[in-house]
Amino acid sequence: MSTATPGAERTPTGGLTRAPTEAPITLADDVPHTLGLRDQLGLWGNLGISLLGFGGAIAIQAPTGFPVLPFAGALLAVLVGTAFGALALGFSLVLGARTRTPAMVLLRGLLGYRASGLPTVLNIAQCLGWGSFELVVIAEACHSLTHGAIGTWPVIVAIGTLTTILTIRPLGTIYLLRQFVSILVMIAILVLAVGLLRQPLPASHGSWTGFWVGVDAALAVAISWVPLGADYARHSRTGRAAFSGGLIGFGTAQVACYGIGLVALARTGYNPDGVFEVFLSLPLGVAAFGVLILRETDQSFANVYSTAVSVQNLRPAWDRRVLTVAVGAVTTGLALSVDLDRFVSFLYLIGAVFVPLTGVLLAAWARTGGPGWDTSGTAPTRPAMIAAWAAGCVTYQLINPGAVSGWSTLWARAGSALHLAGHPWLSASITSFAVAAAIAYPLAGRRHASDETPILTAEPLLGDPS
Repeated sequence: MSTATPGAERTPTGGLTRAPTEAPITLADDVPHTLGLRDQLGLWGNLGISLLGFGGAIAIQAPTGFPVLPFAGALLAVLVGTAFGALALGFSLVLGARTRTPAMVLLRGLLGYRASGLPTVLNIAQCLGWGSFELVVIAEACHSLTHGAIGTWPVIVAIGTLTTILTIRPLGTIYLLRQFVSILVMIAILVLAVGLLRQPLPASHGSWTGFWVGVDAALAVAISWVPLGADYARHSRTGRAAFSGGLIGFGTAQVACYGIGLVALARTGYNPDGVFEVFLSLPLGVAAFGVLILRETDQSFANVYSTAVSVQNLRPAWDRRVLTVAVGAVTTGLALSVDLDRFVSFLYLIGAVFVPLTGVLLAAWARTGGPGWDTSGTAPTRPAMIAAWAAGCVTYQLINPGAVSGWSTLWARAGSALHLAGHPWLSASITSFAVAAAIAYPLAGRRHASDETPILTAEPLLGDPS
């Protein structure tokens, strides 16, 4: 009796070839479907926790230009914004699991092959920026943990090297996160939560005026992962597992991260620069904080790996391993040489363009169910979807011009003239998402004459392909 390895296939000569177990080297290689529910809960649960998020909770608690929200209002804003954002992320992961394509390749079927180059370039820019910023944050956290004994540049080099190594075998890294890191992170979060809540919270006063602006901040952070999501979801065994990993894993983790951040901010008098010191003063806080610093490498890992995969949308035959090494070196170099604080507003601006694009993507899927979704190198340009995306981007800028010098001033004036700016009840993310989706939905059914065999099938969104 002969036996065969599960997943293996016979070659024309009768031999056996083992099914791939790692991410493909080029876009032409087979894509393994090995990530189960626990793997994706571990991945997205870890990505939902961020050192930036703890202090970043100030954007929800005290949005720029608005009074401080009471603690209950800030926590509710976290819950509402995360729910919307995690749902959008979850559905986008289903599309990645269905098409078995990376996020930027998936956009070929939405915008066309050539037009997908624009979001690809923007995604490469934001991933490089945020990857570099993560290395700086890790270095500064180590500096705080050791009370200045360790300098920042050795940490940047060390973590940049580790990040690059992790990207060589990305699926192996995800298994590692699920098996070991996730448990340590849950313990660390529990330690911080118990330590912070041992004493009653300071009296909370404030105004609910900026509630929807706080919701906007939490929602935008969740949706910012959509341009990266399918890079990992394409390896999911099922669409349902991908959806649950994003919704439950990321959603729960982001709520926990921002919730702890809000409590820590209350202890500091709403000073985000003092959050790390609060953590270090807690019982077992040093150990818990150390775990979170080491875990932060999954953020830089995701940004470096997705940069390389995004480049492959433009150059499909390039070797992913070579790309990740090059991207890791560039990311580390930027972290060492560039004052990234000057570019944060620009990175937020790039991230904002993906909010309405997500609305177009999900509306088009809901309208067509997938027929005609051509992700090949000959995918025709779809002007209607590009117009819907542009309309959503304009809407976002009119409501929330951002803080980029020159650019933001122009949009602020236009928003004021149209009476769209300065309304605390108007969320830039929700409104731009809705506008883009509303325009895209009726137009998405118009198929181009050159559309051929559909890549996707008109099955229910959470149904799994056979």
